[in-house]
Amino acid sequence: MKLINILIFLIIVSLSSCKSKPEQSKKNYELITENDGILIEKFDSTIVDENKYNQNNIIYKVGNSFKYKFEHITQNNDIKFFNLGEDNNSWEFVDFENSDSTTIKSVKIQVANGNPMADHVPDYNQTVLMYKFEQEKTFSMSGAIENEGNVWIHPPRDKYFEILELNPFPYIKAPYEIGTKWTWNLGIGDHWSDERWKIWEGQIENTYEYEITDKRTLKTDLGNIECFVIEAKAKSKIGQTKLTAYFNTKYGFVKLEYTNIDESKTNLELIEYSE
Repeated sequence: MKLINILIFLIIVSLSSCKSKPEQSKKNYELITENDGILIEKFDSTIVDENKYNQNNIIYKVGNSFKYKFEHITQNNDIKFFNLGEDNNSWEFVDFENSDSTTIKSVKIQVANGNPMADHVPDYNQTVLMYKFEQEKTFSMSGAIENEGNVWIHPPRDKYFEILELNPFPYIKAPYEIGTKWTWNLGIGDHWSDERWKIWEGQIENTYEYEITDKRTLKTDLGNIECFVIEAKAKSKIGQTKLTAYFNTKYGFVKLEYTNIDESKTNLELIEYSE
C-alpha cells in the first residue's frame, strides 16, 4: 500500500507541475510586422504594465549591462578614439598615441526599468536602452526589440557614434540558422551628416540586406562564445556601408565590425557583462 500511495503522490505532483507550466509561459501579446519588416509585440489595450516590452526578454533584461570597447580605424589604418569638448556636446578625434584617461574608448549599454521613453513618445513599443561612457553618465537613450521572431537594437548613436546611423543596425531574424536572409529599410535625415565622414541634404533612404552566413566560436574577454555570424550591407544614394555582426543567444551582439560611409571602420567588442 505504501508503494501505491507514493506512486499516486508522484502522479499528482507531476500533473500539478505540468498544469502550472502553460500559465507561466503564456504569452499576453501577439507578434505583428511593422512596415519595415521588424516583428514587434502587440498587447491588448488593457495591459498597462510599463515593463510589458521587457518581460519576455532573455538578453536585454532590466538591469543587464553590456560594456564594449571600441576603435575607429581610418582609411590609412590609423587607430583613433575621441575626446569630449568642454561643453560635453562637441567631440574630436584623438590619435591612439595621444589618448589619456579622459579619452572615450568604451561605451556601456544598460537596460532601463520601465519605459522612460514613453515620457517623450507615448506609444513607445521597445525595451529602453541607456548608453553611457566611462564616467557612467547616461548620454542618450534608445531602444531594442527582442522576441521569439527577431532581435534588433539601436547602436550607440551620439557624439562620434553618429557615424553608425548610416550602417546596418545590429539585427538577427529567426530561424537562427545559416542561410536565413531578410531585408529592412530606414529613412535618415541630414541632421546625421557630418563633414568628418559625409554631408548630404534632405532625407535619404537606406535599404538593408542581411544574411546569417556562419556559426563561429569567438575568443573574448568573457571566454569562448559561440556566435552566429550576420553579414549585412546598406545602400542609399550617398553610398554603401557594411556590418559583420556576431550574435549569441545569451550575450546578444558580442562583436560588431562596421565599414563606414567613408571607408573607415568602427569595431565594437563586448568586454564586460553583468545581470
